[in-house]
Amino acid sequence: MTSISPLQHVHKKGLHGDYENKDEQNLIKISEVKNLLIVQIAKYKNSKISLKDINIDGLNLSNEALKVNSNNETRILWMGPNNWLLTSINKKLLSDITQSFKETDFAITDLSHSRTIIELEGENSKEVLKKGCPFNFNELKKNYCINSIFNGITITVDSIEDSPNKIRLFALRSFGESLYHSVTDACLEFGYKNI
Repeated sequence: MTSISPLQHVHKKGLHGDYENKDEQNLIKISEVKNLLIVQIAKYKNSKISLKDINIDGLNLSNEALKVNSNNETRILWMGPNNWLLTSINKKLLSDITQSFKETDFAITDLSHSRTIIELEGENSKEVLKKGCPFNFNELKKNYCINSIFNGITITVDSIEDSPNKIRLFALRSFGESLYHSVTDACLEFGYKNI
């Protein structure tokens, strides 16, 4: 079966917006992240298992609000009390997770094909997000995440790097094109490069 990217028909490589007479290194870079494993992990209220006993790809499930635990392949985003979103380039983790997590303690849901992921990189990335989201992005630091909206579209924001800013936006696949157009429209004044 062939996988079709959510932004296959709209994400075109090249320079856009007010890019003329600007150093290409200073432009915002926009890319679509594809082929990631995305798994929602929810611990049941009546589960007695300790989170300290759980390890996924060398990472623990943290109940610290907005925190992201990560290594080179995997990121675990806190989505709410006893609720996490795992993303990984290692697709074999799904079988490890389903074997390790008891059905009586956790609900495991593969969301890999249900999300659009847009990655912004550059110093003005947070300025772009401020245009459509009520969150104070001056407070968002590396390895933290939030759930919010961007121009009315529900998003999850994952801050990967601080210098330069590297941020991933997750949205439902059906809203992918609308989110993409909203984000690229907000980037026009800074100039951007689709990669």
